[in-house]
Amino acid sequence: MVSAVVALLLWSCTAQIVSSQTVTAAPASSAPPSISLTEAIQRAQANEPIFAASMAENKALALDRSIARAALLPTVGYHNQFLYTQSNTPRNQTGHDFATQSLPIFIANNAVHEYTSQAVVTETFGLQQLADVKRATTASARAGAELEITRRGLVSAVVSLYFGALASEQKLKVAQRAATEADAFTDLTQKRETAREVAHADVVKAQLQQQQRQRDLADAQLLFDRSRLELGILLFPDPGTPYTLQAADTSAALPTRAEVEAAAARMNPDLKSALATLRLSEIDILSAKSAYLPDLALNFNYGIDAAQVAAKGLNGVQNLGYSASATVDIPVWNWLSTQNRVKQTQIRRDAARVALTATQKRLIVALDEFYAEATSVRNQLASLDTSVQTAAESLRLTRLRYTSGEATVLEVVDAQNALTTAENAREDGAVRYQASLANLQTLTGTL
Repeated sequence: MVSAVVALLLWSCTAQIVSSQTVTAAPASSAPPSISLTEAIQRAQANEPIFAASMAENKALALDRSIARAALLPTVGYHNQFLYTQSNTPRNQTGHDFATQSLPIFIANNAVHEYTSQAVVTETFGLQQLADVKRATTASARAGAELEITRRGLVSAVVSLYFGALASEQKLKVAQRAATEADAFTDLTQKRETAREVAHADVVKAQLQQQQRQRDLADAQLLFDRSRLELGILLFPDPGTPYTLQAADTSAALPTRAEVEAAAARMNPDLKSALATLRLSEIDILSAKSAYLPDLALNFNYGIDAAQVAAKGLNGVQNLGYSASATVDIPVWNWLSTQNRVKQTQIRRDAARVALTATQKRLIVALDEFYAEATSVRNQLASLDTSVQTAAESLRLTRLRYTSGEATVLEVVDAQNALTTAENAREDGAVRYQASLANLQTLTGTL
């Protein structure tokens, strides 16, 4: 009976251990996420602090525009005040209740006890308020353009890191293949040396090549790990999160030059930002000149300003009433400060024009450079693929000739190096094409 109970307990503990191991191992069996370029860009926009700051600034300036528009509308407030003034002892008949009341000691105050409860409506008309609205609207437009500049810069960085990581993965495979090839060739030379078909010098040369390929493999592994960590910073809260990247498509066709030029002229954020900056400087001139003109201020008050907190005072006197005022302040002399402010804004306007011209020239140059590079690299991709195929065939034939004693060890080593170089050049060419195509797409706003 005791042995049966012990056996049952052991079986129960074993089942719990197996169950806990299964639960613990379940997350490890889940496959890492496969990230596309579009998803990488979306993740980077959610994690990159500079882009988040630019987004926040754009939203804040949009609210400034709403605030400036609200300043054109009348302001309404409800004013409540109790004022006590020391009595001056003599009494006088008040106009509120036709009764005598102690006079206040201060001339400016109306009574010893004074209560104010009034709705106040104020409106100011002037060129400055209109200029503020225009400025806030233009500043919001410029912030939108600068947000787009930041977004496209982030996209360009993500594209570079994304395809750089893909290229480092392919180069790691190339280094692994080259290391395997060097190991196999070293084994071949050792066997031929044992068979007294080649000298020991062939073995030494093959071993040197093998050692170099091992170092290349270590460097390729380091580059692969580093590129994935750098991209992981933009993709995940933990940069060490495992993930895979979807393969690049190098078959994407280039748009025509006319399409690129039309899109760049219509959707380039640098040009929009420069134009908005120029408009802001012109609005600043208008704002500075508004100091030459008068402002009209309207004020309307309705409520109680009496010695009692009541709609009617003694003897039925009406305490509720209204007052209105209109004020026009005409500037006469301000010691040339307005003239100097106008000159300041005109100087900045001229600098903004120069910046706009420079932006237009940079756009033309960037368009020419990116399109020429994309066209050149696109034409080289087929040649790079052919070079890899040719180098692989050359290595195969050279090894056959070396096995039959018709080629030297140096020829085999040269063929190995040629294949590795061709494969790495093909990966670099693919990255260059994708990067140049992404530069064109960000320049035209299609990515």
